[in-house]
Amino acid sequence: MCGIAGEVSFGGSIIKNKDSFLKMQKVLAPRGPDQNGIYIKNNVALIHSRLCVIDIENGIQPMSAKYADKEYTLVYNGELYNTDEIRDELIRNGHKFLGHSDTEVVLKSYIQWKAECVKRFNGIFAFAVWDDAEQKLFFARDRIGVKPLFYTVTDNSFIFGSEIKALLAHKSIEPIIDENSIAEIMFIGPGRTPGCGVFKGINEIKPACCGYYSHSGIRIQKYWTLKDREHKDSFEQTVEKVRELVKDAITRQLVSDVPVGTFLSGGLDSSIISSVASSYFKEKNKQLKTFSVTYEDNDKFFKSSKFQPNSDTEYIKEMVKYLDCEHHLITLKNSDLANALLDAVDARDLPGMSDVDSSLLLFCKEIKKHCTVALSGECADEIFGGYPWYRDKDIRAINGFPWAQSTQYRKSFIRDDIHLPNAEDYVNDRYKNTLINTSKTDGISPLESRMKEMMKLNLDWFMQTLLDRKDRMSMYNALEVRVPFCDYRIAEYLYSVPWEYKDYKSYEKGLLREAVKGILPDEVLWRKKSPYPKTHNPEYLRLVSNMLREILENPSAKIFEFIKKDELEKLLTTNRNEPWYGQLMTTPQTIAYFVQINYWLEKYDISII
Repeated sequence: MCGIAGEVSFGGSIIKNKDSFLKMQKVLAPRGPDQNGIYIKNNVALIHSRLCVIDIENGIQPMSAKYADKEYTLVYNGELYNTDEIRDELIRNGHKFLGHSDTEVVLKSYIQWKAECVKRFNGIFAFAVWDDAEQKLFFARDRIGVKPLFYTVTDNSFIFGSEIKALLAHKSIEPIIDENSIAEIMFIGPGRTPGCGVFKGINEIKPACCGYYSHSGIRIQKYWTLKDREHKDSFEQTVEKVRELVKDAITRQLVSDVPVGTFLSGGLDSSIISSVASSYFKEKNKQLKTFSVTYEDNDKFFKSSKFQPNSDTEYIKEMVKYLDCEHHLITLKNSDLANALLDAVDARDLPGMSDVDSSLLLFCKEIKKHCTVALSGECADEIFGGYPWYRDKDIRAINGFPWAQSTQYRKSFIRDDIHLPNAEDYVNDRYKNTLINTSKTDGISPLESRMKEMMKLNLDWFMQTLLDRKDRMSMYNALEVRVPFCDYRIAEYLYSVPWEYKDYKSYEKGLLREAVKGILPDEVLWRKKSPYPKTHNPEYLRLVSNMLREILENPSAKIFEFIKKDELEKLLTTNRNEPWYGQLMTTPQTIAYFVQINYWLEKYDISII
């Protein structure tokens, strides 16, 4: 993977902004430490920082190609998983290739098919192509939204980048937030409204969107969406189709010219990926590397709960034995976990999922010592219906985002003299708009209708927060993490599969479990879902509480510009334990979230208007 950025300006020569371009490239260096390049010509600059994964010699960017006396230049962040098929088709159309990189395939696909090229891609990507003859920039983002692409439009320019920090490095963009920004942080965060970059004037290209910037301005269009259709396959046929899709998605994503490993939590999703990957490597006489994370003294303090009935340890041991893999267990210290909260903000450019972010950042740092590419199990729960809010009929019936039923709690922290959009309306408008845009076939049952809405809500919102997390925390360490369950073919097929199939044997992800019978030990195959592992050590609560107390002792701390000091003091002394977001962000993580907010405001020197 890589970092990309650039500017198109029709207000004169762009060379005057070269210092900004160098700064933009520098802040993206963690995403791509291996190579870098800048293309500058008249009114366009394209910037690239490369993490070498495929065709190290011939994949250098920015990449230019001439065709019919016209020049095209590409910057690209991502991976195509159907590279060979597209390359073969391009060769039949008369194109020649210098190497085997997917970068060259993306560029020549645009030359051949223009904007229609994205409909042929199976992969994760964000890229931009400058058409010099037409004087326009084409940009696109993958269907699911795995790879990020932020932008700002001014009177006569379009500035873009893989991360918000790249835009803020440009001299014409200042770190400013307003009442809507605060509403995002306090009412939606750590999620984000699709397309919102939180900072004033910064937006994000939405998943499955592409567009052009030219003398005529900006034009963005959606090129793919989930559409409901009649599901004609029997249960047995559906099981077989799911098995084929999942195995094919995983196998395609194991292709790499650098070392590959897998995350292994002992849960269903990572175990499926690791099992398929292990078989793939054994056929090549190689041994799979797997990685698990745990926390200092977690065995002493783990307490069984409704959401996490047992720890991962025994299941990991079972899978390591089953796979005969080279396993690495990474134990994180609570002090490191707390300290890395600040690095996690640097990585995300926003307050995030507190230690759910910082633990992943530290985990990826250790994995990078052994691999450049890793596969992870994100997004199976959203697509196959694994979360508790899919399965609890009471939670399912509640209006609003099921992972964030905390609007009243959240708004209690806002200072009375700060005038924000109405909290309930701000959240409910976004919730209702998602339901309105949920595709449903006529005549389906109320239950089936609600499950379509749940999948749409999860794909557009909760999953995007997790994908943000995975991309920023991994790429901060120059580790490319691939997510096979985000293959759009799986999402397309599963969207129309009836809930009674997905709920096979009244088990979360029952359909997926049935589809992978035979490739996992039964203990793992039928294990009750358990969330991402977090620390249970009370030492972590003490550490983050001390961090927040330090902020409270500073009367000029920026967080007090819109947050009530007395409510933060109450947070430290009241055992309210109301979830802020999802299953993992309870009191310790809520405290950490406010620590992150204050750090973000001060580190980025943010002005509030």
